[in-house]
Amino acid sequence: MRADEVRELLSVEGLRLLDRIPPYRSGSDVLRTSAELRKAGHSPALVAAVLTQARLRERAKAKFGDFAERMLFTEAGLEQATRLPVAALHAGRYARAGLPLVADLGCGIGGDAMALAALDREVLAVERDESTAALAAYNLAPFPSVTVTVGDAESTPLPDGAAVFLDPARRTTGSSGRRVSADEWTPSLDFCFRTAAERPTGMKLAPGFDRSRIPEDLEAQWVTAGGETVELTLWSGPLARPGVRRSAVVLGPQGTAELTAAEDSPDAAVAALGRYVFEPAGSVIRARLIGDLARAVGAGMLSEGIAYLTGDALPDSPFLAAFEVVAVLPLDEKRISRELRDRGIGRLEIKKRGVDVDPAAFRKRLSLRGEGEATLLLAPVGGKRTAILATRAGQPGSVTAGASTAK
Repeated sequence: MRADEVRELLSVEGLRLLDRIPPYRSGSDVLRTSAELRKAGHSPALVAAVLTQARLRERAKAKFGDFAERMLFTEAGLEQATRLPVAALHAGRYARAGLPLVADLGCGIGGDAMALAALDREVLAVERDESTAALAAYNLAPFPSVTVTVGDAESTPLPDGAAVFLDPARRTTGSSGRRVSADEWTPSLDFCFRTAAERPTGMKLAPGFDRSRIPEDLEAQWVTAGGETVELTLWSGPLARPGVRRSAVVLGPQGTAELTAAEDSPDAAVAALGRYVFEPAGSVIRARLIGDLARAVGAGMLSEGIAYLTGDALPDSPFLAAFEVVAVLPLDEKRISRELRDRGIGRLEIKKRGVDVDPAAFRKRLSLRGEGEATLLLAPVGGKRTAILATRAGQPGSVTAGASTAK
């Protein structure tokens, strides 16, 4: 966001106008509202700024809930911002470790600083982009314990005893917003690791970060929220828990659930396909704790090295999505299409592991018709490429079990 757009937005007229316009719903609403505001005498620049904020606030509800209605955003800032429940998870670490002062280096639009301040932490929020820092200052104005400053994370002097939170930028600034490699992040990965060695530090990284680059003395925690694996967080010093080097967190309707371990767990033994197939949460897969989870719920691996489990009992676990097997077929497009047509399946979720299939293209070729819905799991079973027709356990489905088996 350009500095002139920020000035327009943060003016008295801009903020009042933003509060008055209706919530963003569709492109046609935007065109109508834009025409009305310009007819009322508001400048095109101001109209564009407030309508952009209305659209971003609507998107931001997925991360910030009702708080989004009183916040300001940039496109890039919202993209990288931590979801509020996850930010609360971060802040809880600093509170439990008894760390009263936290430097949020690269604070973006201020989501993590907000959660830290809500737990009575004093926060120094540093952001090098002036426009983003201005919006962060607006978002954090209700919290007197937060100081927002414009500066570079790697050169900002820190108070003695300050802990650190780092969320290095993983996209370029400007209109392209292209993703960059870990060696191009700002602040740099070397700076992040050096800081973690010197101060209590939490470091938010992409969940697919190269595990071989994680320092041995840091706790690595992968987080799944709302069904999506959203981050890897590394913790150092008193923020890391004794004896824990790998953890998987799932945040959902049930609250917070966590698996912890001192190291990666060996996979469980391969088992014959049972009544159910289980898909572990992405955080469990990333943390390589599938074996521990399988043994805890009495399941086996569907195939060696494949992140599906199987068993005959349905466990009550927040770490698993369960699918009840309806039919087992060879991974043959014509055979599968005929099976789905016979069962009247018109809506099909396709999941795959260990097979080279493009689910979107595959679904299109199946020419689905009917009112039924199901899930198709594509994976090797017993060394053969297999299609498992299933329904999500615990959800109403319209697929009935039949006698189809792989041949």
